[in-house]
Amino acid sequence: MPQDRLNLAVRGLLKRFRRQRPLRSGSLLVTILGDAIAPRGGAVTLRSLIKLAQPFELPERLVRTSVGRLAQDGWLSSRRAGRQSEYALTPHGRTRFAEATQRIYSEPPRDWDHRWTLLLLAPAASAADRERIREEMLWLGFGQLAPGVLAHPSRSVTDTQKQLAEMKMKNHGIVLQADSGGLTQDRFLISAGWDLDELGRDYERFVAGFAAIRAALGNGNEITPEHAFVVRTLLIHEYRKIHLRDPLLPHSLLPKDWIGAEAYTLCQSLYRKVFKEAEAYVSDTAVNLGGPLPSPMRETRMRFGGLGFS
Repeated sequence: MPQDRLNLAVRGLLKRFRRQRPLRSGSLLVTILGDAIAPRGGAVTLRSLIKLAQPFELPERLVRTSVGRLAQDGWLSSRRAGRQSEYALTPHGRTRFAEATQRIYSEPPRDWDHRWTLLLLAPAASAADRERIREEMLWLGFGQLAPGVLAHPSRSVTDTQKQLAEMKMKNHGIVLQADSGGLTQDRFLISAGWDLDELGRDYERFVAGFAAIRAALGNGNEITPEHAFVVRTLLIHEYRKIHLRDPLLPHSLLPKDWIGAEAYTLCQSLYRKVFKEAEAYVSDTAVNLGGPLPSPMRETRMRFGGLGFS
């Protein structure tokens, strides 16, 4: 039966997720917060997060611990009303989610001005500060060409300087812009700064992992709200873990038939198919201290180039 095929595919996704060791519950909660809660006001009760985590069989104790760690790390703030507690995104959390949202749901760039942004870490900066900057910039898609030298073909000088300022590290790095020396040199920089082979293999595993879901939904089968929420959450969870390491190179700098393009198309297609039912599940499951969550922001409908409904 077609519906059985869809149910089996969803169970396969959940089984693969639960096999991961260690089981990073905090990372999944970050996906739920960024994908489903941030567009709906950014505040939700702890009890709601526990319920949203139940389809993934995350124990309540693990959810409470993970939420507490996110609060300690400055992503969430909390308040109480009687026996209920609510967690809301902090300004830092909103900024980080906005940055990730822009990268995850937007189509990779096609045009390029043939200019590189270079970041030179100040030798006088402490080893801890240099490592902090390096980790942040790698998360933003920069490649490390040499110790203390990072590069990106798309991010602007202004944007990079802003990132340093937000980290209170603007005096610990020099940001420059350089003209491309030609395709041969561009490809040399790419090979020095990024491992596209490894990234490509990760994208291939992602595409293969959702092949059964794509086939089942391609037959027009209806999906339950809970299963839609599971598919949507795991889709973005697995995609973002790869995509946030992707430098999003212009097409002219990518290998022929780059698998990242297929991964984006797959993610776009499946997200559109399950979005409405997944939203229904969130509406029925989650609240904040004031009551039902607000409707998603209008910008949410523009994810992946538009979700195809008003």
